[in-house]
Amino acid sequence: MQCYEIDGIRPVVEEGAYVHPTAVLIGDVIIERGCYIGPLASLRGDFGRIHIQHNANIQDNCVMHGFPETDTLVRPWGHVGHGAILHGCVVGENALIGMNAVVMDGALVGEGAIVAAHSFVKAEMQIPPRVLVAGSPVKVLRELRAEEIEWKRQGTQTYIDLTRRCLDSMHLVSPLTMVEPDRKRLFQDADYMPKYKA
Repeated sequence: MQCYEIDGIRPVVEEGAYVHPTAVLIGDVIIERGCYIGPLASLRGDFGRIHIQHNANIQDNCVMHGFPETDTLVRPWGHVGHGAILHGCVVGENALIGMNAVVMDGALVGEGAIVAAHSFVKAEMQIPPRVLVAGSPVKVLRELRAEEIEWKRQGTQTYIDLTRRCLDSMHLVSPLTMVEPDRKRLFQDADYMPKYKA
């Protein structure tokens, strides 16, 4: 990881968290155990604090920042999809932020809520627990069904497992020059089904 101290404050990455080498952590950033921080994520704690609580994930190309004296917080088992932007907000426990969504200052995404991909959560908006929101700005569409809550739980568990896989086996290599015979596949899990196929 690319880790920078500023004004005497250095990022904290607890044992058991995985931060990709291309991710950037600056200043007052706290990453708890079991977290996954993906490639090219930028967590800038140069004004306010960035805090990722245990077993949460921040995926590729996400940006996290906040105004001075604010916290940008992702609670345990929070799930932040590729390319999302979080600025001075709180993502509740077990909540999911969809790909390329934006969550603005003072907003609270309730426990277990899902923010759809490409959505915009305006400043100071309070999203109730266990609902689906979408749009720009978002509107509550409906309460989540039990199978959607379970789908989200499974998805987050795959990232907790990925954290362990990365810590155990990911390392920099040179590519092969040809495909080997009987090339194996990754992620053999008969119980997991992407939501669009469910």
